Amino acid sequence: MDKATTTELEAAAFRRLVAHLQERTDVQNIDMMNLSGFCRNCMSRWYRQAAETSGLEMTDGEARKLIYGMEYADWKAQYQTEATPEQKAQYLKTHNHDD
Repeated sequence: MDKATTTELEAAAFRRLVAHLQERTDVQNIDMMNLSGFCRNCMSRWYRQAAETSGLEMTDGEARKLIYGMEYADWKAQYQTEATPEQKAQYLKTHNHDD
């Protein structure tokens, strides 16, 4: 497979993942972190870093809006729930990612 096709397929898969996460507002970031070690905020940070590597300026807020499909504060107000003590304990046990 040539590089352009690989990039097209990777981009399509990424767009599908972002759309899926925008639809699955019931899935909390802490659950994603506890199960997979990354969350929407990680994805937005990676997106911003990729933009910067390509010479494009992007803020965290701009990147989060792309991943969340809305302003981060609005998403938090509408969909984020308080983490349970169990979720917090699991996060502290498994989280080794520098934010």
